[in-house]
Amino acid sequence: MPTVSVYVKSFGHIPELMGLSRSVITQHPMGRPLGAPADGERQRAVINTALGLLASDTPTIEEFPDPYRLP
Repeated sequence: MPTVSVYVKSFGHIPELMGLSRSVITQHPMGRPLGAPADGERQRAVINTALGLLASDTPTIEEFPDPYRLP
């Protein structure tokens, strides 16, 4: 079953160390890898980025480009 992991930048080295096949690294603070509470737009954007990696057959670590923001 294909999987995707989402990590905050402070733990961005973990996917490579663990050999995970698909990961998204966000610039969000620890505990909020998808974004701020009630920021549905940002959370959907992170999830859509992660779902886009499911089509990849090669190990991929992608950085989510947008910095953290409060809604």
